[in-house]
Amino acid sequence: MLTKWQQVVIIPYKWLISGIENMLLLTGEYEHTIDDKGRVLVSNKLRNQIDTKEHGGNFYLVVGANGILCLYPEKCFERLSAAMAQKNAAPDETVAFERMNFALAGKVELDSQGRLLLTEKLRKRTGLKDNVTLVGVRDHIELWNTPDWEQYVADNMAQFQKRVAQVRQEVLQKQNQDV
Repeated sequence: MLTKWQQVVIIPYKWLISGIENMLLLTGEYEHTIDDKGRVLVSNKLRNQIDTKEHGGNFYLVVGANGILCLYPEKCFERLSAAMAQKNAAPDETVAFERMNFALAGKVELDSQGRLLLTEKLRKRTGLKDNVTLVGVRDHIELWNTPDWEQYVADNMAQFQKRVAQVRQEVLQKQNQDV
């Protein structure tokens, strides 16, 4: 098991001067319950990580990879959509992707208390139950059934710890070379 100091990843100085400091970095996991009206709280701890001037004040709710429901700040979703449109794919693949991407996405606003309305159709399509965990994943928030998230963490923890140790070692080696 790694000590807390082995788990720290140091950001190289050259990344800070190249513009990555403005990259959205949503982090953390937050357990909530979907209420009887189909609303889930997006906690202040997550929302406060978003610079609304840079990333927008509204969100896009999107069915993402592996059927996971994702909440993107509007400008992040727009950048993602533009990047996907630039991929060199066969025309029929592009049309199919665009249909799915935009049909399964919707611009949403949080209510005054920071709650997000999840329609019954969307909950059914993504398999969301009442207990959900919101997970910060760099530029978006994923909504997981809490037991599914816990299983995912259990299944992937060893691989994650191995990768963190590798990256940390690479960063330290690079820092030593730069000194």
